[in-house]
Amino acid sequence: MSVVLRGGGISVGGGFLHRRHNSSTVNSRRITTVGVAGRGVNQTVAVERATWLPGLEPPPYLDGKLAGDYGFDPLGLGEDPESLKWYVQAELVHSRFAMLGVAGILFTDLLRVTGIRNLPVWYEAGAVKFDFASTKTLIVVQFLLMGFAEIKRYMDFVSPGSQAKEESFFFGIEAALEGLEPGYPGGPLLNPLGIAKDIKNAHEWKLKEIKNGRLAMMAMLGFFVQASVTHAGPIDNLVEHLSNPWHKTIIQTLFTSSS
Repeated sequence: MSVVLRGGGISVGGGFLHRRHNSSTVNSRRITTVGVAGRGVNQTVAVERATWLPGLEPPPYLDGKLAGDYGFDPLGLGEDPESLKWYVQAELVHSRFAMLGVAGILFTDLLRVTGIRNLPVWYEAGAVKFDFASTKTLIVVQFLLMGFAEIKRYMDFVSPGSQAKEESFFFGIEAALEGLEPGYPGGPLLNPLGIAKDIKNAHEWKLKEIKNGRLAMMAMLGFFVQASVTHAGPIDNLVEHLSNPWHKTIIQTLFTSSS
């Protein structure tokens, strides 16, 4: 049996099936072709890429090379190549913040519910007054630190590798922050385990990160809605649901809050 991809379509040999498609359709849904030769068998197999909606043709500028690319861009925001590069970095940063936020909310909420620590629920944590510094001082310090980090990140995006050079104003630790590529910092500080040192062949690690990041962003959205509707933390909501799974669900909660 042979599966051959050629100009006008796909031909499957063996006398069983012959299907022809428009060549543009085949090319847009093909990731790669694999040729196998040996023992008189010559196969060329067309592999279809996964899309966010089965059967949907992805836009041509989303060719499957990006980590987590499933052809989702209903608004056409990535048509411009330069804009697409920026959106990739923006999603990556938001994913990492969301993963940190979800982990922090769940961990502190678990400590609060179990009584291990006397902590405020997560959406009230910003109103807590600390003895070591005033709220205004903390805001100013956060703006300075985050502003510095974000400016350096943007400069590395505009000119990749520029922030790892000597005298790039990183307090003399530029080599320890040497990035693998924009959006993927390396060095002993930000990649202490040496994972994915060969960043060009680290597609699987990138895919895992962006998938977990997208789940975390959806989880954060859920936390926001939960807090607005139930005025409780996620662990409280989970415990309440487990106490009566058939009657304490999102449907009953939404109907009760709207009535």
